[in-house]
Amino acid sequence: MKSKIQESRRSFLQKSSFATLGLLTLGKDFNFLAAKPNSKFAGVQMGTITYSFRSLPGSLEQVIQYCVDSGVNAIELMGDAVEEFAGKPKNPVQFRFVPGQRPTFTDEQRAQMAQYQKDSAAWRESVGMEKFQEARKMLDKAGISVYAFKPNAFGPNNSDAEVEWGLKVAKILGANSVTVELPTDPKQTQRLGDLGAKHKVYFGYHAHLQATDTAWDTALAQSPYNSLNLDCGHYIAAGGPNTVDTLLKLIENKHDRITSMHMKDRQNKEHGGANLAWGKGDTPIEKILHLVRDKKYKFPVTVELEYDVPKDSDPVKEVKICIDYAKKLLLS
Repeated sequence: MKSKIQESRRSFLQKSSFATLGLLTLGKDFNFLAAKPNSKFAGVQMGTITYSFRSLPGSLEQVIQYCVDSGVNAIELMGDAVEEFAGKPKNPVQFRFVPGQRPTFTDEQRAQMAQYQKDSAAWRESVGMEKFQEARKMLDKAGISVYAFKPNAFGPNNSDAEVEWGLKVAKILGANSVTVELPTDPKQTQRLGDLGAKHKVYFGYHAHLQATDTAWDTALAQSPYNSLNLDCGHYIAAGGPNTVDTLLKLIENKHDRITSMHMKDRQNKEHGGANLAWGKGDTPIEKILHLVRDKKYKFPVTVELEYDVPKDSDPVKEVKICIDYAKKLLLS
């Protein structure tokens, strides 16, 4: 049964007073709003992963403006915007990531990406931290904190030096965790956990449809700096033994090992597993948010926008809709 707080998306759109199209034409001199954004409600920090804005132009200044316009004051920051701000070479192979679909590349593109990875590693070894400190000041000025950082630097093919570089940048940005897809090789989670302990930064492991109640157990046992970046929508979409009740129990049992949580509304496996607008799928968003609020859990809850954006909207408006939706639930 739908409650009154599950207002229509159309109603939310009509109430949204900000204009996103204007910011797309701006240059680097962005005018961040004097009134700082606030997305913490009833003690629960709501945020977004900047991946939510992937279809929009993605300079650091633009990403910050998107966050301000969507009312978000805390984020999981993807690596590209801040790394390019600091001078990282641009990937010569441009492609749009589509959830659930593996991109295909030509042999030439694979060779270009292999060289790009080498160039990126060399850049990370030589770059100073001054531009990252400048980025932190920009974020602070806009009223935005970074709780998690997600550069493409924590894979099995990345050197220890690259991993440690990512952890150092995370600390400069103010993040207490970095996020990465849950590795299948326990040697990798051991390596990352050890490096996380060295720098006192948590590795939050993100899972897709392989999520189970025990998927993180090996990593958690290896290091106190291995943690969950729990995606509630993917967990529900996996189906099988994963249910609303088991998800809520997982959160309760592992709350002290969760460093951040992704929120999206997906159908369960039996219903097709699609990403839908909040309130339309099977993810128990209200129950999860009330659990986090009532138990006073400290980890942030991250809007990850993966459903199709309506033609009369845009990602900034949709993130704002999700934040407003969460606000109404948390204040009810």
